[in-house]
Order: sequence, then C-alpha cells, then structure tokens
Amino acid sequence: MSRFFMNERETLVPQALEGLVEAHGGLVEVHTDPLFVTRRTPATGKVALLSGGGSGHEPLHTGFVGTGMLDAAVPGDVFASPTALQVRAALRAVDAGEGTVMVVKNYTGDVLNFSIAAELLAETHRVEQVLVDDDLATQKEDDGGPGRRGTAAVVAVEKVCGAAAEAGAPLSEVRALGQDVVARSATLSVAFEACTNPMTGKRSFELEPGRMEFGVGIHGERGIETRAATEAAALVESLVDPLVASVGIRRGDRVLAIVNGLGATHGLELGVAARETRRVLDGRGVTLARSLVGPYVTSLDMKGLSITLTALTDDLVKLWDAPVRTPALAW
Repeated sequence: MSRFFMNERETLVPQALEGLVEAHGGLVEVHTDPLFVTRRTPATGKVALLSGGGSGHEPLHTGFVGTGMLDAAVPGDVFASPTALQVRAALRAVDAGEGTVMVVKNYTGDVLNFSIAAELLAETHRVEQVLVDDDLATQKEDDGGPGRRGTAAVVAVEKVCGAAAEAGAPLSEVRALGQDVVARSATLSVAFEACTNPMTGKRSFELEPGRMEFGVGIHGERGIETRAATEAAALVESLVDPLVASVGIRRGDRVLAIVNGLGATHGLELGVAARETRRVLDGRGVTLARSLVGPYVTSLDMKGLSITLTALTDDLVKLWDAPVRTPALAW
C-alpha cells in the first residue's frame, strides 16, 4: 500500500497538475501534449519568462505562473528534467514577440534540455538564459565540474525578473537583472530526515536519531557533513553566517531572507527559524528588509529547511514589492 496520495506512479505529475487547475483555473492552464503550464490569459507586449525542472519541489515552478512572475513552467517527472520538446513547445506558446528569458537551475539535465530547446528555435525566437547556482554547499574551487546547484534563490530571480518584464523591461535588462540576483544570493540547507521518492518508496538516505545532514540538496542528495542536531538558535546561526560571508554582506547592508521549508517542516518551526534569522542578522548589523517564509522550494517530504540571503538594492526592493498573483505567491 502506497504511503502517498496518488494513483499510478506514471500519472502522479499530470494528475497533480489537473488539481492545480481545479484550484487555480482562473490563473493557469495545463497543456498536456507535451506537458507544460501557462497563464490562463496570455500576456502580450512583454518579454516572456519561463522556467521549469523536475517535479517534487512544488510549488516551484508551476505555482509561480501568473501576473508578475512566470509566463510558463515546464515540469518533468519527479526529480527529472523536462524534455527539450516540452521546453520548445512552452517557448513557442509564450513568446509575445519581445523574446523570452529562461530561468534554469544548475543541474545537468535542465541545462542541457533547456539549451537544446533554445537552439531548436534559434532562427525564429530570441531566447536568453539565467543560470541559478546559489547552493553554497556545492561550491568548490574550479575543478571543471558543473558548479553550484540551483536552489531557493530561483524564487527571488523569478519574482524580480517577472516584475521587470511586467513593467516592460527589454530582454537584455530582464536577463541582466536575473544574473545580478544570482550573484547577490546564496543558500544553505539542513535536514533531519531525507525525502521518500514516490517512484521507489525509499528514503534517499538514513540518519540516526539526534543527527542532521548539513548542506543537503533538493533532490535528496546528502550534504557535506552529518552533524549532531542542535537547537534552532545555533542551527540557524550555522546557516546564516556562511551565507553572509559568501555574498559579502556587510554591516549596514539590507537583505532578503527566504526561510524555506523542504516539505515536511511545520509552519511553527519555520516561524522559529525566521525569528532566529532576524536575530543573527541584527547581531551582525544587517537589516532584514524583506522576508519570505514558507514551503516554496520543497523536496517531497524532506524534514528540513533552507535559508537564502539576497543582498538588496533600492531597485531590487521595488521589483520584489511589485504586484504578483500566482497560485503560490500573491501580494
């Protein structure tokens, strides 16, 4: 007997998207052959913004389709990249004549398939890419590898780029803003329990009681170290301090903090983590100007959280504050 609310494993993602439309039919539309999601009412006269990746991270990315954020999201199977043909179809569907910016998390399959889709349309469509690589746990000296993973900073990129596109910014400016947000951002994650893949029914790794995995990935990848579990104050400090150092945040700077639940972490716990994030930043003379707290980039049922810090400017604050209406984010 499955411990997941699903029917056949093969229908999990498309049936979940049917449910998304059931709840938010005024905002989004699902296209089934091939599979992708667009705004119910297509935008015109603006740069299109598209993203996507494996399912299992909801509400990313399908929950961010709507006014002020994405024009389309392309979902793959659980923890699997969408195909290049899916991405190509979505690019064709949302291009309004001003070009398209693709927001791509730095995973080999995503980078490959989104790039192939853009190449297939190179003669007829203007397509630019923003690569999100914010995961500090995978930062290494240049070894020729794929580089840092893309995680929760993608929410800030999609929000800022979406607001700029909605305001009429040209293709090059939207792309440059996304690249700037990536450069200003870093993320670290921790988990007390790994996620369980509905396709296999198995956890991606096991931890002894009283232990936590530091630096986990959003596909259930193990972290850089297994540590003794600590109270929230010390745990949040161990996440925030390396982020401050990595981004180069100084006393007097302003930041956006995304305190993100990885799937099975309760809102009470995220509230405590948000409180501790402010306490740590206050102690370092850093202003927490904006925050987003909740499960926005999940890893199925992983018991853990991530913290993302983005150094802000006046312009980025305005773009973050600009109106947005999607299934998962609205103000």
